[in-house]
Amino acid sequence: MRVIGPGRAGTALARALTAARWDVATPLGRGDDLARAAWGVDLLVIATPDDSVREVARTVEPAPATVVAHMAGSLGLGALAPHRRRATVHPLVALPTPALGARRLVGAWFAVAGDPLAHDVVRALRGRSFEVTDADRPTYHAAAVVASNHLVALLGQVERLSEAAGVPFEAYVDLARATLDNVAALGPAAALTGPAARGDEATIRRHLRALPPDERRAYRALADAARRLAQQVRPATQTPPAQQESEP
Repeated sequence: MRVIGPGRAGTALARALTAARWDVATPLGRGDDLARAAWGVDLLVIATPDDSVREVARTVEPAPATVVAHMAGSLGLGALAPHRRRATVHPLVALPTPALGARRLVGAWFAVAGDPLAHDVVRALRGRSFEVTDADRPTYHAAAVVASNHLVALLGQVERLSEAAGVPFEAYVDLARATLDNVAALGPAAALTGPAARGDEATIRRHLRALPPDERRAYRALADAARRLAQQVRPATQTPPAQQESEP
């Protein structure tokens, strides 16, 4: 296989598949001639930014036996025209560096579509896969951004507020880890605690008065989201967490 795009995602995939004993050709990047990139390999993966995938795919001369795939979460198979054998392999995992990304890809979840060779990639990495149609790709990817990128941005706000309060940021990171465990065990509605869950609007108002003005919009938006979640009917088989006054 060969990768076009030697960035974090492309390099991580190349390293992971090399470790899985796949024959991986030298990645191609800016300045390389891409016309014959699909020839001589059974799989060509386009690992460029999403808005470049279509242009790169059109630049590559089709090879009838080669599967051309991309790693773009928001795009479907149509972005790979004019190639006949197409696939998408989007790892549902953050890849902050090539080295760490290569390790994270092993055992990860992947959104796949198209040619069955996509499933071979997942099996080689001992991962798990699910199929996402072209029509559902933008919604799928939006959820991925919320789960990963927005979570990081939210914890950036936590870091700023923890510094202002003189509290170790690590203490809040431990709280976030435990909360994710609760969500995994109970589901979001049953895992929700805090003032919005118990209808404590007075506490929410105190928080807003204490926050710097530039931190209030995010807090208000997420308090609204928490109120919406609190209104969901909890499954009868689940016991909601005790909502004590000392909880977050």
